[in-house]
Amino acid sequence: MSAAGDRLQDTARQAALALPGTDHGYPFTQHLDVYKVAGKVFLIVTDDPDEQIITVKCEPEHARAYVHGHASITPGRYLDGRHWISLGPGPGITGRLVTDAVEDSYDLVVARLPGRDRPRTR
Repeated sequence: MSAAGDRLQDTARQAALALPGTDHGYPFTQHLDVYKVAGKVFLIVTDDPDEQIITVKCEPEHARAYVHGHASITPGRYLDGRHWISLGPGPGITGRLVTDAVEDSYDLVVARLPGRDRPRTR
């Protein structure tokens, strides 16, 4: 079953908030709900009813595969499209895929943090 835009965003938010050390706010604009770990962004939820997307960090080879495999996944908006992808509602965009993308993004960010800044493992 495909995730509609609002469910996609709610699923992403819930997945992010379940991860240790997650903080969120609106540091850029009132339409971008930004999720961070140790001050580093791993998820952006676009709070615009006309553009219901999420943007997550992704390894470049995985990003290319996602973009080629799903019409509603594009190179990341707002950030480097090689390392970020944006997911919108559409065929094949399931809650599991969204949760996995958020968790993978978080893991990529945490892996690059100095040991002292890493949150307790989940």
